[in-house]
Order: sequence, then structure tokens, then C-alpha cells
Amino acid sequence: MARGSAVAWAALGPLLWGCALGLQGGMLYPQESPSRECKELDGLWSFRADFSDNRRRGFEEQWYRRPLWESGPTVDMPVPSSFNDISQDWRLRHFVGWVWYEREVILPERWTQDLRTRVVLRIGSAHSYAIWVNGVDTLEHEGGYLPFEADISNLVQVGPLPSRLRITIAINNTLTPTTLPPGTIQYLTDTSKYPKGYFVQNTYFDFFNYAGLQRSVLLYTTPTTYIDDITVTTSVEQDSGLVNYQISVKGSNLFKLEVRLLDAENKVVANGTGTQGQLKVPGVSLWWPYLMHERPAYLYSLEIRGKGFDWPLLVKDFNLLRWLGANAFRTSHYPYAEEVMQMCDRYGIVVIDECPGVGLALPQFFNNVSLHHHMQVMEEVVRRDKNHPAVVMWSVANEPASHLESAGYYLKMVIAHTKSLDPSRPVTFVSNSNYAADKGAPYVDVICLNSYYSWYHDYGHLELIQLQLATQFENWYKKYQKPIIQSEYGAETIAGFHQDPPLMFTEEYQKSLLEQYHLGLDQKRRKYVVGELIWNFADFMTEQSPTRVLGNKKGIFTRQRQPKSAAFLLRERYWKIANETRYPHSVAKSQCLENSLFT
Repeated sequence: MARGSAVAWAALGPLLWGCALGLQGGMLYPQESPSRECKELDGLWSFRADFSDNRRRGFEEQWYRRPLWESGPTVDMPVPSSFNDISQDWRLRHFVGWVWYEREVILPERWTQDLRTRVVLRIGSAHSYAIWVNGVDTLEHEGGYLPFEADISNLVQVGPLPSRLRITIAINNTLTPTTLPPGTIQYLTDTSKYPKGYFVQNTYFDFFNYAGLQRSVLLYTTPTTYIDDITVTTSVEQDSGLVNYQISVKGSNLFKLEVRLLDAENKVVANGTGTQGQLKVPGVSLWWPYLMHERPAYLYSLEIRGKGFDWPLLVKDFNLLRWLGANAFRTSHYPYAEEVMQMCDRYGIVVIDECPGVGLALPQFFNNVSLHHHMQVMEEVVRRDKNHPAVVMWSVANEPASHLESAGYYLKMVIAHTKSLDPSRPVTFVSNSNYAADKGAPYVDVICLNSYYSWYHDYGHLELIQLQLATQFENWYKKYQKPIIQSEYGAETIAGFHQDPPLMFTEEYQKSLLEQYHLGLDQKRRKYVVGELIWNFADFMTEQSPTRVLGNKKGIFTRQRQPKSAAFLLRERYWKIANETRYPHSVAKSQCLENSLFT
């Protein structure tokens, strides 16, 4: 038996989950087992922002060489969290540049003395960062929202007394034309209005650019011979389920693997050996989304030996999803925490898994450097989430400037690369319905459209929605002959504002607008419109502007998760659809909603 251990959730469903090809290295979610230990580093860290003009004083003075407090004053910063909302220092709210985190950790003696143990530092999410352990450069990475890790065994197993570890992490939230999402830095040089060196960060998306160590940081151990990655694909043959597994083991060629598949009652239903094989399950129970089967979200466990993140908020949100009768969402506009994906598997919530490809609005963002980085990000998304049965589609971008010729080639390459990583799942990007000549649409498997009729234009004219929505659907389907998802629609509403007849920003207007959309959606729902996703689940923070009153208010719930009138309308609609088709087993229709607050 290999001394490494891991567990993967296997679910057998009506779609064929494909093998992720060409991915290098694994990113298994750390779980404790008889041969693996975890030490969470959540809590208070020392924090310091680099307010120097060039934002590089920390590197010039090598703050990582000694305890952070020795180079200047620090403050306590909770991890996971976004630093923007924690301090009363107004400078941190919109800070752009490098910030520094540090924490000292005492390691168990066996971690530092047992040379058969491998010690790994794992960062759940940080935008662009560099990491030092005891002053030694350990890891650099570009990109946020996804986990990364480094083997630090050689830094902690160096002698009899290295039990104290100092971890220093520098994070840069600057957005450039080659980051995802992209952005630009604008220097304002009129010294009669702005001080010397004054600059602002320009973004091209509608949410606040929160930054910091936003997901858990932890240390974990494996044996030196360990399971690095597991890929599970499933199919159905008559009434039997087929589970194909492929296991990557590192550290030695001398090992033996035993594989067990357990059902939801923890009974062994199939066994196997070796790094790859197929398990057959007669009379299989399939994984179905919530409200599409009398026993949804049935999960098997595949064992190869053993088994700013807010759990209360996460459980509350999933309870609200079930209350609404919703069974799907898109991870707009970045990959959500791994715990969210696990909850989707358990609750039967279907996921369109989207990368941080948002704000691709300018021609200069579609360059070769950006393309290479975008492909790398999709590799990381697929590598992390490939074994989740809840993930049914990959989304490579949200509202890119896909009418541009350069965007067409760029999207074609990213979509093709994603399909090569996982041939079994459909790939899409979310289009702005205004782009009649969409250069990327020919390459997707499903058309996803965002439109805001009677909100961003024709203000207040609710009577136009059905006509304009029908025209949108008919034009796109006639041109591309592909299934369509209405991936965003909605209106901003300030809770407690009321007016009859309905006026914009009132609860009545949001409810009436949704009603008009639903009439239009119902006309196409049994033809080629296969899903509808309300924007948005809950209100969320954005950059300040005259058009945003303390953030985006398109949620059907407030940020405190209190319902607006539209929530009850959606609940009535979703349960009506569920009861009409209960339990369909072969119906692709899903009633869905977007959520920008799962992090």
C-alpha cells in the first residue's frame, strides 16, 4: 500500500465526466487521514502595507529577511479576510500595490525530525504573491482565486531544533493588461489637481477588487511516497455504473495501491488495485441535481486509503438555495472556494465553473502574454475541479469584447485548450447580448447571454421586455443553432423602497421586470432555452460611482441575506417548474441564479 492517502468523491450521472488530459501535478484538497495531518493557520497575522511611492520598499529593504515588525509598524489582520474592509485606515480601502503578511508557527516535532514525512505549505487564494519561509524564497505565483502550494520539507527538516517557522507572504493586487481580471494603471499628472505620482487603478468589471489572504492557509503532511493526483471519470452501461480512475503517485516506484468504492451507506460496492482501472457498479444510483430526482446528489466515495471563508454564511446560502427551489449557479466571476464545490456535490447544485476572465474590455487585453496566462489559469481550474460531479460546464470569460477580431482568435484558442483538458464537459463564455457579430460564439458548446432590457436602456419601459427578449433569442439561435442559457437578467433594488406604479430601484420594479422576463423565457423554455440565471443572489460591493449606492443592489437578497419581494416571486416560479417536471430524469432545464458572494 502506498503510504499516501486521499479520497475522491465519485458520482455517476447522466453526463460523461471526462479525464483532464495534459495537466501537470495535482491539487487534491487536504484532508486528514492516518497518514496525513493538517495544521490550519487561520487567525491573526501581522500585516503591513507598503505605502512607498513605488510600492517596492519591502523588496528593497528585504522585509522578509527578519520579523516584519522590525522594519516598521504592523497591525493585526485576520486570515482569511480581505484587508480592505478590516481597518479604519481609509488608505487601505482602495490600496493598490504590495501588502505583507507574516505569522510564526510552531511545528510538531515529528514533522521536523521524521525524514519520511513531507511538509507542504498551501495557500487557498491570493492574487499575485511571493512567499518566504524563514527568509528563504519559496514560491512565486501570478493569479488569484485558486490554491497553490510548495513543499517546504527541506526548510523545516534541517537540524534538531527548527520547530519555529516564520512565514512571510507578499501580495500584490495591481491589475494590468496581462492579469485576470485585467486592468490599467492611470497616472494623473496635473499637479494643480493631484499630488506628484498620483495614480488610480482602472477596472472594467462591476465588483470591488477585494484583496488579501481571502482563503485558508495551512500546512499539511504526506509521506515521502504519496498520492499526488486522482482523476475520476464515469459512464453508464445499461443499469451498471463504470468508474474509471487514474492515480498519480510520486516519491517512489515501489508501492501498492488498493482502491475501494463505497456507497452513501459506507458499504464497499467495488474494489480495484493499481494506478488505473475500472470499477463496475451494478444497479448504480446516479448523481442528479436537486429537484430532478427523488434522491438527488447521491455520492460514492472512492478511497485510496482513507478519507475568507465563512462556514455559517455558506450553509445559510445553501439553505436559501433550497428554499428558493434553485438548483444551479455560475461561479461569477471567478472560481469559488473548494468548500463551496464540495457543498454543491453534497446538495445537488449544478455549477458552471468560471475562471477570472472578466473585464476583458480593451483591445490591448487580447495579447499573447494574456493568452498564455489565461490558458494556464484554465489548467488550474480544471485540475482543481475536474472530479466534482456538480461541475457540468466550464466558462472561460464573462462579457469579453468578443466583437473584436483579436478577441475571436483569443477566445478560440482558450476554448480549444479547455476542451483538450476536459473533452467531456461543454465549454462556454458569457456573451453580452448587444454583440450581434460575436467572434467567439462559433466555438462554444452553449450560448450564454447577459441582457438587461428596461434597465440599462429604455429605462422604465417594462412593456418592451418580451419583444426585445424574443428578438434576442431568435437572432442568436438562428445564427448559431446552439442551446441558450439566459445567464444574467435583473434590476437594482434598494430594500424597503416601494412605489406603485413601479419605478426603478423599488422592489415593485424589480419584481415586475422579472415577471416580464419570465413570460419571454417561458415562450422558449421548451425549445432551445435550457437555463435561466437571475442576477443576482445577493447584493455585493463594487467600486464607488454615482451609479452604485453602496454596491450593486441587483440581489434578490440583501448582503445580510434578507429577502426582497423578488425572492418570493422566484421561489414561486422555481417550485412551479420543479413540480411540473418532477422528476424529469431527462430534462436539461435548470432554474438557476447567480451569486457573487460565495468566496
